[in-house]
Amino acid sequence: MTKVSFDNKQRPFFRSLKEKVNSYFSENDLHKSGGKKLYTKSIILVTVAIALYIVLVFFTPSVWLSVLLCALLGVVSAFIGFNIMHEGGHQSFSHRSWLNKTSAYFFNFLGASAHFWKIKHNINHHTYTNIEGMDSDIDLKPLMRLHEEQPHYWFHRFQHIYWVFLYGVAYLAWIFYYDFQKYFQGWISQGPESKERKRKEHVIFWLTKLFYISVYLLLPSLMVGVVPAILGFVVVSFVFGLCISVVFQLAHVVESTEFPVPNQESNQVEKEWALHQISTTSNFATNNKVISWMFGGLNFQVEHHLFPRISHIHYPQLNKLVKETCQEFNIVYHEYPSFARAFYSHLVHLKALGKAV
Repeated sequence: MTKVSFDNKQRPFFRSLKEKVNSYFSENDLHKSGGKKLYTKSIILVTVAIALYIVLVFFTPSVWLSVLLCALLGVVSAFIGFNIMHEGGHQSFSHRSWLNKTSAYFFNFLGASAHFWKIKHNINHHTYTNIEGMDSDIDLKPLMRLHEEQPHYWFHRFQHIYWVFLYGVAYLAWIFYYDFQKYFQGWISQGPESKERKRKEHVIFWLTKLFYISVYLLLPSLMVGVVPAILGFVVVSFVFGLCISVVFQLAHVVESTEFPVPNQESNQVEKEWALHQISTTSNFATNNKVISWMFGGLNFQVEHHLFPRISHIHYPQLNKLVKETCQEFNIVYHEYPSFARAFYSHLVHLKALGKAV
């Protein structure tokens, strides 16, 4: 697909919103990064993850307790991804550039490539949200159908049931298949990578995979045995994949969000970019402080998509400004009151597209 553009000639909504947001930060003398609150949270999450790993590998408890702790390690790893890696990748973790780079590389400690993720997520997903052929986050073909423009197969009628397995194995597929596909083919989304990778990125890629296999498979195998190590690794990875997949799907693949199709002649989306983001994105459980803490503010996806370089620490206040501006311009703002309601909407969407022909 050729490059999709947006009708950004007139941008009254986003201009008005940015003025309010900029005024909020300047009047309150605030920096747009996460700062001490995010540093503290990050230290807690990393400490818990290291403690769980040490207990499992060096002080292995009983079988069922080990399974429970492996599942917990998968959850905490996902929280590290949401709060540290994701913020660093968007350069919103800190006002210090080196801290942003370091936090982004936490993705490499979790086995994946921060370099590939930045291209796939920051550019493709954040620019062309929910556009078939451009946003790889909605491209699970042929196993799932998330967009009306995607082909329909008979087994999609069961996708609202088998999603559990696919979401669970998503991360394993990511680190052991898709990363290598990107590396050897230069494939990121629908086209080749625009810039040739530096030698540093080649070295980091292979060191990442070697480190991941050594820490998560080889060392545990030496300490607790091959079979227990593999089973524990599968549990951690499955729970991790399930967490990150569900959280990101609830932001875009629900009943209320739109899946725009660009004009066939101009290949343009007939909205300004900011309005496109609002129409294709939905919030959930924004009044739940526990969920906001755990998910790194990814339940405030509308605000995140409009201002990806502002830390989630500020999203509750931005949420008020965005809603206020949407009311002024008579724009529909998508939000579900709870995680459960958004999750149900996601399943309804999967079932509806599974039946459609």
